[in-house]
Amino acid sequence: MIKKLWNDFKQRSLRRKIFDIALVLFAGAGAAIIGAWLFFELGGTRQRGGVDKNYRYLMSVSEIETMRDSKRDPAEIDAHWMKQYVRLAALSRFYPVNARLITEAAQHSNNPYIVDRMVAAAEMYIDKPEAYQKFCRELTTLYERQPQQKTPNIIPWMNTQEWEWLRESVIRDSALINEAGRLSGVEPRMIAGCLIGEQIRLFNSKREVVKKYLGPVKALSVQSQFSFGVNGVKLFTAQAVEQHLKDPSSPFYMGKHYENLLDFESDNHENERYERLVDYRNHLYSYLYTGCILHQIMLQWRRAGYDISDRPDILFTLFNIGFEQSQPKPDPVCGGSHIKVDDRVYTFGAIGFDFYYSGELAEAFPYWNQRFIDDDGKQMSDDQVSRIQDNVSDCRRPSRTDDSTKGAASSDSSYGQLPATSAINL
Repeated sequence: MIKKLWNDFKQRSLRRKIFDIALVLFAGAGAAIIGAWLFFELGGTRQRGGVDKNYRYLMSVSEIETMRDSKRDPAEIDAHWMKQYVRLAALSRFYPVNARLITEAAQHSNNPYIVDRMVAAAEMYIDKPEAYQKFCRELTTLYERQPQQKTPNIIPWMNTQEWEWLRESVIRDSALINEAGRLSGVEPRMIAGCLIGEQIRLFNSKREVVKKYLGPVKALSVQSQFSFGVNGVKLFTAQAVEQHLKDPSSPFYMGKHYENLLDFESDNHENERYERLVDYRNHLYSYLYTGCILHQIMLQWRRAGYDISDRPDILFTLFNIGFEQSQPKPDPVCGGSHIKVDDRVYTFGAIGFDFYYSGELAEAFPYWNQRFIDDDGKQMSDDQVSRIQDNVSDCRRPSRTDDSTKGAASSDSSYGQLPATSAINL
């Protein structure tokens, strides 16, 4: 049969042979397509499901207790976090990549119990867990051998009622502090450190006033006699800051981008400067001047060959003692005003340093990779300057102590986008 067909095919013309070959190919292609379709429709491509050999372990991981599963007080949650860090420390000795990934994930979670599940999920792949489990037990035993201390915070002044009041007040002003940091090119946490040092000093020097008026309403105190505003900036210091912004030859010069940061709206600079600083509804200018002081002092020292940008203790000290005492040298020391809190004496620089590295309010004031943003060479636009100038509240401010400016009129402008905080003037 096949031989006969082959003989018939050979006797045909070339055109007929080409036609027959094409017809056979098309028929074969059609049959293949139809066959593939039937194979797919009948489930030939589907993979058969199965039960994972570790299904019981996976189920146990999912059933690990979470914060939502039980009511826990803050002390219990803190204790659980510490146990997780011990467990992650053990995991890091065997599987450092997984320990790092879980640690980074934990930093973005408010739930320490999710770490239990993450570690348990990773442990499933340990082939020979005996050494790992033994190390975990040894670390846990060592950790639990030390009894829990009763002191809640290692920094003594942070265990006071004054700090609880002040903490809430600073949080209220966090938007203003962060905005001032952005505008002045200074890490907002540095500005907050200066604020806390000054407010702790005032809280303890005016203790009865604070307890009676400021504490209950969680307000910041605004000075209006010798130093001004919530950060206690002196008027001659504020004037020096403004001059440094405009003088490219000054060692304190911050660069072209910042030249118009503190431009005035009126010709009466003295009165406008005063109103900016003692504005008890909106403290943005107090924080702006603080940011500029820190930035300018840092640049002065850097240009003299001493980089103190990584020394918050020295920057807080220099903020406190002023420009005139800022003399670059190779061995600066932390100090400043003495502040007594519960029979213990601190310096201004140490208070700021304590706060900066305490981790307190890290959500409101996160740590930057670099504490100062250098001049980008682009000058501020008129619109940017105008927006900054609008940050004076439309309210009556207290009169100055000298006769020349008593009863001065207040500004009619109002920013209206950042929260305002009222306070008692000291």
